[in-house]
Amino acid sequence: MKRFQIFLAGAFIATGSLFAQSDNAEWQAGLAKMKELIQVNPAQASDEAGQLLKGKNKKNPELVVAVARAFLDAGKLSEAEEYLALAKKADNKSAAVSVLEGDIAIVQKDAGKACQMYEQAIYFDSKNEQAYLKLADIYKGANPQQAIEKLEQLKSVVPSSVLAELAEVYYMNNRFDKASEAYARFIHSSETTEDDLVKYAFALFLNHDFEKSLEVANLGLKRNARHAAFNRLAMYNYTDMKRYDDAQKAADAFFNAADKADYSYLDYMYYGHLLNALKKYDEAVMQYQKAIELDTSKTELWREISNAYEQKNDYTDAIVAYQKYYEALPADEQTADLQFQIGKLYYGKGTQSDTLTVSLDERKAALVSADSVFAVIAQAAPDSYLGNFWRARANSALDPETTQGLAKPYYEEVAAFLIDKNDPRYNSALIECYSYLGYYYLVANKLPESKEYWNKILAIDPANATAKRALDGIK
Repeated sequence: MKRFQIFLAGAFIATGSLFAQSDNAEWQAGLAKMKELIQVNPAQASDEAGQLLKGKNKKNPELVVAVARAFLDAGKLSEAEEYLALAKKADNKSAAVSVLEGDIAIVQKDAGKACQMYEQAIYFDSKNEQAYLKLADIYKGANPQQAIEKLEQLKSVVPSSVLAELAEVYYMNNRFDKASEAYARFIHSSETTEDDLVKYAFALFLNHDFEKSLEVANLGLKRNARHAAFNRLAMYNYTDMKRYDDAQKAADAFFNAADKADYSYLDYMYYGHLLNALKKYDEAVMQYQKAIELDTSKTELWREISNAYEQKNDYTDAIVAYQKYYEALPADEQTADLQFQIGKLYYGKGTQSDTLTVSLDERKAALVSADSVFAVIAQAAPDSYLGNFWRARANSALDPETTQGLAKPYYEEVAAFLIDKNDPRYNSALIECYSYLGYYYLVANKLPESKEYWNKILAIDPANATAKRALDGIK
């Protein structure tokens, strides 16, 4: 008898399950038909919904929520609210009903109420993933820490469900170390998307883990060799790792073979850095200029352009570019250090050996400009010897035969300054001062004074060959 009762109980359970499946399948078909009609024949769709929710179905919260959501998804807000009211009557403690009410509040741009409803859904069902995720989605822009807390709460009850969302919140809020950790925990799963791989690789790149970022980018390229972001990241990482030949291949793929590449100033800037490292200076300048055209606020790139011109001994264009960089800076950032570079560029133009591109008059004018810049620096930074030291060099170049002694007062001032320092670090500069002064007095046929300076050099550097030759010649 007992075995028979157990059998009957099992049969009733099975039959109940079959009936439930049958009812569910029946209203799913009706729901699908209603969804098709919502846009093309709203009145008939409402009739279909009325048929679905007859009798006991009116108290089926799952069905009522599904009907309400169909109207909500179709943009029929008033109908969705009508069926929400019916769903609340069917079960006012249903997490699904609370989530629906939160979704309606989102459409109404009432984020506060939406948060309240999602929190209520979690109260009714602590494992309701949708509620946690929707809360995190609201918070992630305005209050990322709250978003993280909600995702961590969900992770504690459903451990495998939120790693992607958690990684994205960290990524969006520039917490790239945390984003990298979160991506690392699910990136090799079958559900990982290309977008996940891009964000993971970029988070690693921004965290300066170039080796790992490249590894992930290459993993993405195996999936999609024409993907712009993976090729971009390969170029960036190879460039930062100074693997320039590989970077050039990645750049060629990115600029010439990638799909849907939307180029940014950063792309052209990195390509400029790469070409500059490969000593393709003219091409590097072109890329830097493209970067500036895309983002005119990136005026620091004029300094890179100036550097590229300087590397190819085109001091005229280097000076123009550097002045654009300097003049774009706020007044409080136009420091003596930056002026110093302008002076050195003028000095480079005035002393370059290629007379085919720059005339003698142009070189002299450049040296006069260099002297003017270094004079300003000497006055602005009296605690440094560099202003007068470079004035001495500029004036020495203006007087190549050392007959006028144009550099003499500046080398004397620098020598006196450095002697007071009594620091071996300045020996090289001091020897330069003494060498000029020794040679100046030699040309002026003031031999005792000349010997004095050559002997000062030997006191610093007993093996100095120039000083020895000069003293041998005086004897």
